[in-house]
Amino acid sequence: MSSHSLEALQSRYGDRWRWFAVATVMLGTMATVLSATIVNVALPDIMSEFGIRQGKAHWLATGFIAAMTTTMLTTGWLLDHFGIRKTLASAMLLFSIISVAGGFSQTPEMLIAARIAQGAVAGLMQPMAMYLVFRIFPRERRGQAMGIYGMGVILAPALGPTLGGVLVDQLDWRFVMFAPAPVTLLGVFMVWKFLPRPVAPLLSYPFDLRGLVLLALTIVCSLDALNRLQAPAGNGLWIGAGLMGAVTTLVLFVRRERRVKHPLLQVRLLRRPSFLFANIGAVALGLALFGSTYLIPLFVQSALGFSATKAGLLMLPAGIVLGMVFPIAGRLADRRSPRGLIITGMALFALSAVLFALSDMTLGFAWLALWAVIGRIGLGFMLPALSTAALNPLEPHELGYGSGTINFTRQLGGAYGINLVALTLEYGEHAGSLPTIGAFHTAWWLVAGFVLLALWPVWRIRP
Repeated sequence: MSSHSLEALQSRYGDRWRWFAVATVMLGTMATVLSATIVNVALPDIMSEFGIRQGKAHWLATGFIAAMTTTMLTTGWLLDHFGIRKTLASAMLLFSIISVAGGFSQTPEMLIAARIAQGAVAGLMQPMAMYLVFRIFPRERRGQAMGIYGMGVILAPALGPTLGGVLVDQLDWRFVMFAPAPVTLLGVFMVWKFLPRPVAPLLSYPFDLRGLVLLALTIVCSLDALNRLQAPAGNGLWIGAGLMGAVTTLVLFVRRERRVKHPLLQVRLLRRPSFLFANIGAVALGLALFGSTYLIPLFVQSALGFSATKAGLLMLPAGIVLGMVFPIAGRLADRRSPRGLIITGMALFALSAVLFALSDMTLGFAWLALWAVIGRIGLGFMLPALSTAALNPLEPHELGYGSGTINFTRQLGGAYGINLVALTLEYGEHAGSLPTIGAFHTAWWLVAGFVLLALWPVWRIRP
């Protein structure tokens, strides 16, 4: 019997091995989400050192999420061909190397390239956690497990700005690139210790490379067009070409995925109403999570004059409260209709965004921290319920592609959410090179509106 078969792990650790496995994949998730958000508090310092405007600097966040979104749909193929142990360990090791190399970047282009490479590897890692949870836990305990695992998804962006602020103020912005490496290196060790070898035989079928290229072109063309819209003078031809290219490649991608035998995106899964509506909710979750995490540090530093450390500390109470809410939300997801939990979470987050939109220069630190707490409680209710609503109806052999798809849609919402927020800020009023508080208010109203629009499809999820 292999020392890392399911039977051997259960014999060695008892029922605890499932939680060791969850802790292992949570490290990968925390590292990826930490990397996606920790850079936000360093943006003013990076802009100052390299002499770049917000329109270029936001690619440090958008490029990461766009790359992560593009590679997420490869998860099903990788798991079928190599199993979770080899794939996750290799991805964690590569992520560590890229993070350290990115910290030594000498130009903004090198730093953006490192962030894009980080995102591409992160996209391989993140769906594997959800896949593992739904494979090793029985149906009636999946919500609880997602509640524990989800702490890594939500706590990382809550605590990331706090850590980033301390690193920026006490050391240097480059340490925000170095920070995830120790986490993923520890993860490599834990993968080989706690994750099982593949139970089912590994499969062999061709990878949908053409589909991946078409998807990447769609995302890159559309995001490039949105980026150029921030400075439209002289860019009209490029903007039009980018939008046309995005629409064309999207149509070609959907046609291919419907016809190819082994598609990158299992379109047939989206024909199931609960799975489809949960994925629409995941788009709103991604926009809320990444849009607000990008916006809050920039808002309080640029418009309210906070230091990087104070901007990071603003998110600390939200992270602590979320740590208490998430396991409760996970247990509720096992016992109650996911629809009600998701709608409650959306309403709370929308309330938080509206409160930020009404905030002015006189509002104190404690009130702003409270607005952040309300929003994070809302996100805490959304994630476990969206996962159980989407994946519980699926068969075991569909979980790899299902987890990749819902992670993809969540990150897609994040990628476009950050771009829309950045576009709104760029078109708003500026004082020098920085957006005014009025521009930030408009961005907050935009985020609240998009989240509320998703209430209708979420309402159609079956209880």
